[in-house]
Amino acid sequence: MKASHVFLASLISVLLTVTARAQNSPAPRKLIEFVLTPDAVDWNYKVNQSAAVQVSVFRYGVPLKDATVSYEMGPEMLPADKKGSLVLKDGQGKIDLGTSKEPGFRQLVVRTEYGGHSYNDLIKVAYSPDKIAPTVALPADFNQFWDKAKAEADKVPMDVIITPLPQYATPSVEVFLVNLQNYKKGQRLYGYLCKPKAAGKYPVLFTPPGAGVKSILPSLAYAEQGFISFSIEIHGISPMLDVDTYRNISNAFGDYMTDKLDDYENYYYKKVYLGCVRSIDFLCSQPEWDGKNVVVTGGSQGGALTIVTAALDKRVTCLAAFYPALCDMTGYLHNRAGGWPHLLNARSQAVNDTPEKLKTIGYYDVVNFARQITAPGFYSWGFNDNTCPPTSVFAAVNTIKAPKTIVNTPITGHWRFEETNQESIDWMKKQLVK
Repeated sequence: MKASHVFLASLISVLLTVTARAQNSPAPRKLIEFVLTPDAVDWNYKVNQSAAVQVSVFRYGVPLKDATVSYEMGPEMLPADKKGSLVLKDGQGKIDLGTSKEPGFRQLVVRTEYGGHSYNDLIKVAYSPDKIAPTVALPADFNQFWDKAKAEADKVPMDVIITPLPQYATPSVEVFLVNLQNYKKGQRLYGYLCKPKAAGKYPVLFTPPGAGVKSILPSLAYAEQGFISFSIEIHGISPMLDVDTYRNISNAFGDYMTDKLDDYENYYYKKVYLGCVRSIDFLCSQPEWDGKNVVVTGGSQGGALTIVTAALDKRVTCLAAFYPALCDMTGYLHNRAGGWPHLLNARSQAVNDTPEKLKTIGYYDVVNFARQITAPGFYSWGFNDNTCPPTSVFAAVNTIKAPKTIVNTPITGHWRFEETNQESIDWMKKQLVK
């Protein structure tokens, strides 16, 4: 085949691939969109105060006349206590959301049909959220339990293996794969170490991961901001395995968050929490550490581990936690939303509502670590989050006595705005001791 023919065939192949990807990519917006606007600009109400939501439906940005909207409302993540429908004559209408007699959240779910397709959206509003108190019990020996666990883990040598990864390096940042020993001999922990190349002393920053058993790539962003950063994989598996291998491993793992839930001494998250402390050990062993500043930040499961790490390790000087998981998991037993992984919701309650499992939850719920926080913290979450419901997050953050900066973005779900992310970075930099 002539070279020109080879080139043409290659070009056609590339174009077909790009076209296929474009055809399979999800649309960035929906054909029919809702705008839900509460009559409180900050989405906050007092207990026993009534709330109302303006509902607007748009097609191509234009109000959809005579749209029929069905709705249901009730306490966050629980069965609806009211259902109904209304016709939006000019594409707009109002729904009274009612009130709450207790601090917490109510949610409104709306749906409409158009062209044979169904569209939905939701909004949650708060009632005296600063008064939300946790439901989870604090074990009398909580601190003794974790002090003993840390002391035992501290006897285990780190046995660090560091491998340079020049393929990920940039002109300003060098990257390494780290393999170290965790809480007992033979148990390994992997992560990526990113360092500024320029000589000097730097603050260290630990970034625990979100939930799942999945491959991760090095994140150079914090190193580019002047931190020595360490991001880990919590399951003792190399983060450099390919996606398919990780998918098979994840299927084999199953729900690790329920592994040994009936045995508080050996629950799965024990090694994870201790691995976070071991990660701080490793960072503080770096010769380029400035000897002063230890920062932790993460979101979701990583937000939970951020709070846990700061509570267990007083070397942490500040933290930034986004929508933390594992908060007030017993909420469902008290007729309100509990935190991810929703161990006690209607679907799981029959299996997990046992004395042994409830005892374990007390030792691992983030609320009980939040009570121990002494470092200043930045905390951010949204109201429309169904993964880590805001009721559960408020229950944890409200217990924190240390200085705290709270940035709520009510409209967000289980995600954050880039502006909020940058705000957290700017905040962390201001906390650094020179």
